[in-house]
Amino acid sequence: MSNLESKEIEETLDPADWRELRQQGHRMLDDMFDYLETLRDRPVWQPIPRHVRESFRETLPAEPTSIAEVHETFLQDILPYAVGNAHPGFMGWVHGGGTAEGMLAEMLAAGLNANLGGRDQAPLEVERQVLQWVRELFGFPQESTGLFVTGSSMANLIGILVARSRALGLAVRNRGVADCDERLVAYTSAAAHGCIAQAMEIAGLGSDALRRIPTNDQYQIDVPSLEEAIVADRKQGYTPFLIVGTAGSVDAGSIDNLDRLANIARQEGLWLHIDGAYAALGMLAPEIAPLLTGIERADSLAFDFHKWGQVPYDAGFILVRDGKMHLNTFASSAAYLRRDSRAMAANSPWPCDFGPDLSRGFRALKTWFTIKVYGTQKLGRVIYRSCCLAQYMQQRIEEDPGLELLAPVALNVVCFRYCCENSDEVNAAIVAELQQSGFAAPSTTTIRGKLAIRAAIINHRTKSCDIDALLRAVIQIGHSLRGRERHAA
Repeated sequence: MSNLESKEIEETLDPADWRELRQQGHRMLDDMFDYLETLRDRPVWQPIPRHVRESFRETLPAEPTSIAEVHETFLQDILPYAVGNAHPGFMGWVHGGGTAEGMLAEMLAAGLNANLGGRDQAPLEVERQVLQWVRELFGFPQESTGLFVTGSSMANLIGILVARSRALGLAVRNRGVADCDERLVAYTSAAAHGCIAQAMEIAGLGSDALRRIPTNDQYQIDVPSLEEAIVADRKQGYTPFLIVGTAGSVDAGSIDNLDRLANIARQEGLWLHIDGAYAALGMLAPEIAPLLTGIERADSLAFDFHKWGQVPYDAGFILVRDGKMHLNTFASSAAYLRRDSRAMAANSPWPCDFGPDLSRGFRALKTWFTIKVYGTQKLGRVIYRSCCLAQYMQQRIEEDPGLELLAPVALNVVCFRYCCENSDEVNAAIVAELQQSGFAAPSTTTIRGKLAIRAAIINHRTKSCDIDALLRAVIQIGHSLRGRERHAA
């Protein structure tokens, strides 16, 4: 055996003993099944002990550590201290709970280790299959294009970049926005996610070019105010080019009147992009779908499978009606991306032609698995059930004189507070104590100038007993805090 052959054998990263690794792998898989099966018995969240935090300050390791030892560190120092969104008591933010089946699909994708930037390979057909399902779900034409991305922040950015290309022409890719005469302006709700303003910044248009339109009593974009803003901007020499509608707002979960936005966009010649990060998948539930009327008229749509779709993180998606404009906004003619009619260079265009990423993981597999394993009807029932739980929570709050509902419950987000003097301070303290207790994890937001306890009911594991327990705990902690205040006085 040559020295080179000997060195190649010695330096491989494959295991020396596949049987031993197989046994360890089964233990690791069983540990995760145990974790998911016993979630309800665990705290939602708990503070990271100082010694655990400091253990992640070690220097770069030069020598190997056994996988069994690394796994044990994971069990002791990582698994117990995650944010807890898989837990049924997690209601702080719009995070999906994931599924065991999705976890298994992620394992398969990692084992395959496919790069979905391009080339002729079956994993791309899986992504194209999901794209076709998405077209069908949202009523988009066959020529529309789509792409898996990290999440709706990236999806919204891509939508805005395509809208920019439509407004300024494809030459903007070379010349940049500084060489353009038009002063572009866009419009969105004051309740829109902050990533919309960030996308305007990244696109070179600036957040000052984003008009934040006030909301109505239902926390939807106020359409008359939007129309007035467009007229005023045109008079001042600006070029309106984009409306960003919201399907599932950050604070209250409201859905803009998408049909009216589509009418305005058509009348004014503007691009309609919809940020449907979590609520767009309400189309899967027949009871929720009518609230999304008009979504089928959007020019582009951003949403996440990892929220209401319960696909493990991350699995965002961007859908664009004008597939040619989408392609021309990103496609590159680099030599190393040469296309052909046969072999591995065939079957283009590729995903790298529709976004900024050339290296892309196989996000489509866990999404495909989820849809195939559960079917759209069951996923729709899970989505609708979370809205029913929110209605149940609203009813419980309205029946209790010690609690106050602060915003209409449009979907599955409930904003309320414990009634008392110094309400903002007390409710902030209630949420902090709830989170630190590990019992439940709501969050806070501000509704019409009042600090609110915000419960986003997304997790498919959450039940009415979790809602009851959360409200009982809010009242108990609130009473306790008021008692401390009186005692201190």
